Amino acid sequence: MTDALAIAVVGHTNAGKTSLLRTLTRKQSFGEVSDRPGTTRHVEAIELRVHGAPALRFFDTPGLEDSVALWDYLQTAVTGPDRPDRVRAFLQGPEARSSFEQEAKVLRKMLEVDAAFYVIDSREPVLPKHRAEIEILNSCARPVMPVLNFVRDAASRAPEWQAVLAAAGLHAQVRFDAVAPFVGAEQHLYQDLATLLPAQRARLQGVAQFLADEVVQRRRASSRAIADLLVRLTALRRPIEEEVHADPARRRQAEQDFQQLALGFVRAAADGLLQIHGFRGDDAALAQLPWQDGRWDSDLFHPETLREAGKRLGMGAAVGASIGLVADAAVGGLSLGAGAALGGAIGSIVSQGWRQVGGKLLNQVLGVRELTLDNALLFLVALQLLGLARALEQRGHAALTGFVQGLESDPALDAPLKRAVQAVQSARSHADWERAGATSARRARLVEQVAELLEPLAAAPAA
Repeated sequence: MTDALAIAVVGHTNAGKTSLLRTLTRKQSFGEVSDRPGTTRHVEAIELRVHGAPALRFFDTPGLEDSVALWDYLQTAVTGPDRPDRVRAFLQGPEARSSFEQEAKVLRKMLEVDAAFYVIDSREPVLPKHRAEIEILNSCARPVMPVLNFVRDAASRAPEWQAVLAAAGLHAQVRFDAVAPFVGAEQHLYQDLATLLPAQRARLQGVAQFLADEVVQRRRASSRAIADLLVRLTALRRPIEEEVHADPARRRQAEQDFQQLALGFVRAAADGLLQIHGFRGDDAALAQLPWQDGRWDSDLFHPETLREAGKRLGMGAAVGASIGLVADAAVGGLSLGAGAALGGAIGSIVSQGWRQVGGKLLNQVLGVRELTLDNALLFLVALQLLGLARALEQRGHAALTGFVQGLESDPALDAPLKRAVQAVQSARSHADWERAGATSARRARLVEQVAELLEPLAAAPAA
């Protein structure tokens, strides 16, 4: 690929130029994003790399602060055979270093680049300053692509802006939202830019395809991370001796310790999803449900949550009965059972294998019970982390505040997630599979099998 295509990102103060670049480059730390006007004071460059090479070089520019006065000055106080010459003459004059210093930085860069994204806060009414901006930018004789930002906001005036831009000859326009972009919006941006730069069509189509491939790769990685977690949680088990089981306080403590161990796995997986999508660990949390005063992670074990999950999973009220154990207690997502009873042993042979049955018989002889995680809990974890992956796919890297991810309510997820929970049951025969770095060909195949079931669900629903 030849030198990177140069694109200036221009617009009125506080229109979201830096926010747009954070989202387009997935660089959350680029520049400074704030609600304060005039945050960007100098031209800053950032690259979008494709297959390791710079494909596009963006230039984040200061806001156009006094466009009405500058347009009047260009029309009355500067001479030249055409508008680009008048812009160049202005940049050589004293006003470019004093009254219009910020605007001069923008126009100087406009004359150097291949094209420009004109970022518009579509929530703003069209004012004389905006009309002056359009005239000034058109005076630079560079292709200008208007990007209507914040179009998902209820206050957006996108139709009004579209009409004004078309009247100014800017018919190629893109609807975007730097905080919550549409799925595929980036690809459309570059495909539309190709109409203004026909000589760069192949390059821009290559960028669009690369970004589309990255979306698929992130979905695949997210699905694999969730599948790996489900295997870990399914394999997770801890023995509990008879005297501990007989003491309510000690048994309750053992259950809580086991829950916290499982929740550590869940939190690590959530952090992994954030990393896959290029976000920080504090950009999202998993939701605290209305009936709980504690942290979000307690909600996964709340009886009401588990009861509803059991219904969605098709378990009815028999929470704990589906894992092939004889559960003499099913509390808070845990199955606490002595699995050596004849019915339990026979019922577990098919789903868990003879080796696991033998272990349970030995535990019964030794007076040891086991704590394992219930299928309703596995369903809840998959539901919440899939929701997180979907939300991150639609989240821009310019968002200033974190968000809280609840449980997905989409009933279309229930049947495929039930299949995923069923598929993962063989992990109950392999306690060593709880380790994150466990190297087992059978474990790896199971993770891939479950990931294939989850991947179609990881795509964010169409807006």
